[in-house]
Amino acid sequence: MTAMLEAQGLRKVYRGGDGNPIEVLAGIDLSVDRVEFVAIVGASGSGKSTLLHLLGALDSPSGGTVRLGGQSYEDHTAEDLAAVRNKKLGFVFQFHHLLREFTALENVMMPLLIAGEDDAKARSKAEELLAAVGLAGRMSHRPSQLSGGEQQRAAVARALVADPLVVLADEPSGNLDYANSERLHQLFAHLSRQFETALVVVTHNRSLASRADRVLSLDGGRLVPLSSVESMP
Repeated sequence: MTAMLEAQGLRKVYRGGDGNPIEVLAGIDLSVDRVEFVAIVGASGSGKSTLLHLLGALDSPSGGTVRLGGQSYEDHTAEDLAAVRNKKLGFVFQFHHLLREFTALENVMMPLLIAGEDDAKARSKAEELLAAVGLAGRMSHRPSQLSGGEQQRAAVARALVADPLVVLADEPSGNLDYANSERLHQLFAHLSRQFETALVVVTHNRSLASRADRVLSLDGGRLVPLSSVESMP
């Protein structure tokens, strides 16, 4: 297996209201292989979203390094990192963040168009992904015309459309009911393998975590392997 995403000695320190340092991440080591599905769990406030933001080059660490496809984020300019986020990473958050003035199809096409892809190719790939997530008949609908589950499935299609090395998801089913959550979980597990994309998901959901190849708990600023989702905090 080839590591797609690696973190070494990753630290994040904030300043508290009293000026004293608060260490949220205390030297994280993580390696995610190609097509591997890793779930990260932990108590609220443990730093899971902070870790995901560092892995996705959305924030800078206080120490340590992150490598994507063998290349360190430190070696990139801000402009380069923006291109990495658009072309090599996919993101799914608890709220879909679809652009409300555009259709589902246009939303999914957007990363490819930003990357300079031909319109016809972008449209074809977006249609393929929307069909894969069960939205073949909803492509012309705007986000306000889609249900919560459909919005999140469109967000999954958008995350995968550029064939990223890694998809990062933060509580992707947090706003969905049980039936839509289960459908989304099945899609994640299936599509990450179908499109050969590594997947890192932050979640409190035992059903989603149980589908992962590995479950890691963030506790005291460090990652600890869990043998079973039953021991999730």
